[in-house]
Amino acid sequence: MEVCYQLPVLPLDRPVPQHVLSRRGAISFSSSSALFGCPNPRQLSQRRGAISYDSSDQTALYIRMLGDVRVRSRAGFETERRGSHPYIDIRIFHSNSEIEVSVSARNIRRLLSFQRYLRSSRFFRGITVPSSSNILDDDYNGQAKCMLEKVGKWNFDIFLLDRLTNVMVQEDYHSHNPYHNAVHAADVTQAMHCYLKEPKLSKSLTPWDVLLSLIAAATHDLDHPGVNQPFLIKTNHYLATLYKNISVLENHHWRSAVGLLRESGLFAHMSLENRKLMESQIGALILATDISRQNEYLSVFRTHLDRGDLCLEEAGHRHFILQMALKCADICNPCRTWELSKQWSEKVTEEFFHQGDVEKKYHLGVSPLCDRQSETIANIQIGFMTYLVEPLFSEWARFSNTRLSQTMLGHLGLNKASWKGLQREQSSNGDDTDPAFEEMDSDVLPQETRLS
Repeated sequence: MEVCYQLPVLPLDRPVPQHVLSRRGAISFSSSSALFGCPNPRQLSQRRGAISYDSSDQTALYIRMLGDVRVRSRAGFETERRGSHPYIDIRIFHSNSEIEVSVSARNIRRLLSFQRYLRSSRFFRGITVPSSSNILDDDYNGQAKCMLEKVGKWNFDIFLLDRLTNVMVQEDYHSHNPYHNAVHAADVTQAMHCYLKEPKLSKSLTPWDVLLSLIAAATHDLDHPGVNQPFLIKTNHYLATLYKNISVLENHHWRSAVGLLRESGLFAHMSLENRKLMESQIGALILATDISRQNEYLSVFRTHLDRGDLCLEEAGHRHFILQMALKCADICNPCRTWELSKQWSEKVTEEFFHQGDVEKKYHLGVSPLCDRQSETIANIQIGFMTYLVEPLFSEWARFSNTRLSQTMLGHLGLNKASWKGLQREQSSNGDDTDPAFEEMDSDVLPQETRLS
């Protein structure tokens, strides 16, 4: 079934929070809803940035370990003090020469895209290459068209798209991040597109819903620094102070997205009221990706499914389902084919390890899952799948029991079995090095790892 996306004509009739733009990527605001809108400041202060949990609940404990927002800097909620640890750019982990080599290698790989290969091969075969002022020439259009014809397929290869077309929407994403970069954003957007095509959603969503969903997916990690929230808190980063240690990254991504949209003037034709409504609803979608609130959203989702009271004719329920869809899209890597899933696992682990290396260097205390000496990709992925991915996608399959949902659960089971196999192999060999980690491109490995 073909789905056409159209720009919205009439927005949903919902109250609009007051926004005041202070600078690009940072706005102050007041809002009044929790799951179905922006978080209530009173509720957030009561929650104190921490999810409640039972000590016997292993899933909750795992989530807290990933994003323990109870951590407080010595400065607490005060403004950042001079002499405290500033934010540390993880690129300082590399020597200057190493940065030059990696950047150079990456640029060469991009220059040798298929488009440029075709043009150079024609030249060397003596075929005249017509000069054209078009930025998107025939070769590029052919590649893009071929790839985008498959964008609705779950086995869509986002890495191939990046190699062929150099994913363009990336100015405000940082390419030096192994994982949280423009390719991840494109991957999440493609997954969201697949979910929007599912029967339950495609029949119920308005063009406005679709527009918000795709914008939120594309910008959900905008300007990600490549480190997690606990790192920002314990280094007294200004973002942690600005957002009071609560959904620090997600708030920053949202403000960055709002700044980008306003700066672009993309929706300047809309009324101020509608633009504010759009910004608040995009914010509610992006804030839902905070991993420390996983159990909170999942509990509400499960309750709705148990009661059977989800009504997609209601704007609030549709918005909640879109929040759940974006949460699924954000962590759907283990539900891809093994070839794609394994690449994502390697990339996110390398980003974790980069952070851990910096924490060791500056004696900050290594965050959970970030110590390359004690953690392996297999261990990290098995825990991630068991405590986060499986519970979420099992409930999603209850909501949307389709071929796509079963395919995702099938890949998830196979991938988990594959990681367990690697884990057993590693244990039997008595080797501390993860076999999958050894296969990673040496260009992205830290110098001391390659030399050891």
